[in-house]
Amino acid sequence: MKTRLSVAIMTDETGWHTSRLKKAFCARGVEARCVDLANCRIDTSWRPYGLAIPGFGHTLPDAVFVRGIAGGTFEQVTLRLGILHALRECGVTVYNDARAIEHSVDKSMTSFLLNRYGVPTPETWACESAAFAQRVLLRETAAGRQLVMKPLFGSQGKGLRKIGGTASATLPSLKPFNRVAYLQRYVEAETVAGEPGFDWRVLVIGKEPVAAMKRVGGDGWIHNFARGARCEHAELSAPLADIALRATQALGLDYAGVDLIASDDGRPVVLEVNGVAAWRGLQSVTPVDIAARLVDDLLERKLAASQVTLTLASGDGPR
Repeated sequence: MKTRLSVAIMTDETGWHTSRLKKAFCARGVEARCVDLANCRIDTSWRPYGLAIPGFGHTLPDAVFVRGIAGGTFEQVTLRLGILHALRECGVTVYNDARAIEHSVDKSMTSFLLNRYGVPTPETWACESAAFAQRVLLRETAAGRQLVMKPLFGSQGKGLRKIGGTASATLPSLKPFNRVAYLQRYVEAETVAGEPGFDWRVLVIGKEPVAAMKRVGGDGWIHNFARGARCEHAELSAPLADIALRATQALGLDYAGVDLIASDDGRPVVLEVNGVAAWRGLQSVTPVDIAARLVDDLLERKLAASQVTLTLASGDGPR
């Protein structure tokens, strides 16, 4: 009979992050192993669940921590997300679950939900019409504004293009963007005393913003750690904490890396929300043990709540 909790860390690569997570789980007496979603399968002959997770035989883990989902074809990514949906259907606690990840991976849905729930974010347009996107570009340029064109799916600042700002502004070809135009109004990064511009990354875990940093400099106007920005500790001010938490809740995420920038009036606005957030850069500038906080939130809040729900649903709860 199984006596220890078991957790599958879903990731397509092992390294610093997974090592920290496994250490934190081990410290709490939880068995954690790394599993690549690409190696999982839906298999209706595999009793009793019809779902095979490597390393777990015919059983399932008690919980799943989603650390990474590898890119691939539309069909491959759909299947990988389907595995996460199936785990939830089987009663497994998934952190973050597939629905929330879908909200954060698709930048257009992120923008829609942030706007719908009143979270400050730059004006955004997403469409398949090059003609409409060109009209938006010309209108914004005429108003003295620029736009950022982004891949609908992507991270780490890859593929971003700043466009507009000249009378002859022309929309780039949509072909490299898989025929979808995602345009966001450009917000100039704040600078202090001639220093390079910066934005903020706030990490939210559960219902609490736990740490913040400034991402200073980088590759031109793109302030990603992966693009050379340096990380500096930032005070977790009330406005930053409030907006980051609201953004996380709007997308239904258990944990999230929220990217913000100061608007023209100095108030922070949300640029993006990462539902499979890395934290190595942030860990270098905060005393908070991020892996430990993530593990505690999964075990003490999410898993505990799921077990109570299952108990009540089975009729074994208090009479």
